Amino acid sequence: MRVLVTGGSSGLGCAVATEVVRRRGRPFVLDLVPPPLDVDHLEVDLADRLAAEQAVESAASAMGGVDAVVTAAGIDACGPLADVPAERWERVVAVNLLGTAAVIRTALPHLIASRGRVVTVASTLGLRALPEASAYCASKFGVVGLTRALQAELTGKVAFTLLVPGGMRTAFFDGREEKYRPGADATLSDPRVVADAVLYALTRPPGTELRELVLTPEHEPSWP
Repeated sequence: MRVLVTGGSSGLGCAVATEVVRRRGRPFVLDLVPPPLDVDHLEVDLADRLAAEQAVESAASAMGGVDAVVTAAGIDACGPLADVPAERWERVVAVNLLGTAAVIRTALPHLIASRGRVVTVASTLGLRALPEASAYCASKFGVVGLTRALQAELTGKVAFTLLVPGGMRTAFFDGREEKYRPGADATLSDPRVVADAVLYALTRPPGTELRELVLTPEHEPSWP
């Protein structure tokens, strides 16, 4: 299985790439920095649409096609709307939503040819809004809408799974102000467990689709 993974150098994306390798598949990572794994990769800023499109085509050419795409790249910019610089706010939407759309759009011909699958990574904050998270919520609500629309548009051609994870034990929260980090008593999911669910979605038999998957810790403050 040839799997294109955005954000595959850390967090959930890295866990997905690792699991693909473990199952004898071939991941291709697109990220700002090289992955810690010895896998094919390209360094690319997914906020740059043309660069993202070019990277997807290069990956498809290198692998001889694409069987699956996992859009795990994601960033955040916490704070009140009036306090977050416009460039930072817009970059969150550019990476999380527009970058996701650009990657899928470019990969579509390859996915249609292989009757492939896509797992888009939203968030519990793509279904429930919290204050001082407007950029992230806007982008992840957008991923939810994008995925559901593509499910309707491409039924029978490409299978789409909307993944809605809760908080995970990754570097995603590093560098934030303390008030925007999970508390010391927070329960966070192991990204390897979430990656296993991603591979479950990607390996369903033809004609079967796992449309939406919510995966959270037992005590997830942002769900339901």
